[in-house]
Amino acid sequence: MSSSFPIKKMSKHKKIKFTFFPVLANLTLQGKGVEQMNHRLEKTTDWLKEKDISFCMLTSTPNVFYLTGFYTEPHERLLALFVFQDKEPFLVCPAMEISQAKASGWEYEIVGFSDTDQPWDLIKQALTKRNLNVSTVAIEKEHMNIERYENLVSLFSHATFISAEEKLHTLRMIKDEKEAEILREAAKLADYGVEVGVNALAKGKTELDVLGAIEFELKKKGIRQMSFDTMVLTGLKTASPHGKPGLAEITPGQLVLFDLGVVLDGYCSDITRTVAFGSINEKQEEIYQTVLKAQLNAVAASRPGAKIGDIDTAARSIITEAGYGDYFTHRVGHGLGIDVHEFPSLNSTNKMELQVGMAYTIEPGIYLDGVGGVRIEDDLIITETGAELLTKFPKELQIIKR
Repeated sequence: MSSSFPIKKMSKHKKIKFTFFPVLANLTLQGKGVEQMNHRLEKTTDWLKEKDISFCMLTSTPNVFYLTGFYTEPHERLLALFVFQDKEPFLVCPAMEISQAKASGWEYEIVGFSDTDQPWDLIKQALTKRNLNVSTVAIEKEHMNIERYENLVSLFSHATFISAEEKLHTLRMIKDEKEAEILREAAKLADYGVEVGVNALAKGKTELDVLGAIEFELKKKGIRQMSFDTMVLTGLKTASPHGKPGLAEITPGQLVLFDLGVVLDGYCSDITRTVAFGSINEKQEEIYQTVLKAQLNAVAASRPGAKIGDIDTAARSIITEAGYGDYFTHRVGHGLGIDVHEFPSLNSTNKMELQVGMAYTIEPGIYLDGVGGVRIEDDLIITETGAELLTKFPKELQIIKR
């Protein structure tokens, strides 16, 4: 099936600057980018027809970006995309961001509102203009807040509301070559971030000293936004999977854990490396080599058709056999893309098969109170022949002596 609303084509010679990430100042969205956007819209309208859904309303920044090319953080203001079976879609955003939405390549209607407007009055007008017979509406149930849901219900009190998440998860799960190339570049920058962090280690420096050096150097490369709060943890704090960097000083004999990623062209990277500073004791080295073996085994198991749960098991079985099963306290990884944590979840119960184009992390860890923790994480994408490692910073044990 194909969309019934007119898909707009872009002249081969027309160029539109990306404006939503400063790192992209030298890039333009050409016809291929608009074609990609329209292809995604067509897939969405085909789904609406197949399931006889009157329309969908998407309100999360990642899903709006995926279907429009427009990336913004609206804060408390409303951001929404309305997509229909056979009517032209429209985008809702603050009026001050209309120019950015147009510059991103969006060529359909934009409903802009000021801070003194009631956006739902404007939405009602745009919906009425489309003369809809509404029975079922798809929304992001995991994202939409109650106030917005009640406003939507007030317009369509007899409609049935269903979840749009499953479809959008499925669409975003398989990366095309353009997305894969962005992920490769984002991974290179994550590698560079770890390199900067390792080179910045010195006795007496604090975790935040090293963290600041990493982010400063990445900003010099054009990175404005990190995928998440950068982690530099040292000593016993490495035993906390989501520890908070602070003013702890780096001293010899400690493990140092780096977990970081960048946002590039709207896509995230995510890498973890653990090194030893000055020296390493027998127990620390034992858990390091166990985690490394587990991580390499899970990477080797990654190929088209493999069950996701088996990837988790490939790492977990090695850690368990070494006697540390109780200290590997999280799934082996997660999907990666516009969100740093996205569908699918790489846990032991997931029976889904890996498909070409899936991008995800593999990040086993062991966390021992009183000793420290080790986690090693890479970004991968599934290809026809196996798994391509996107992050390439060395994983072999490094003892940094300065």
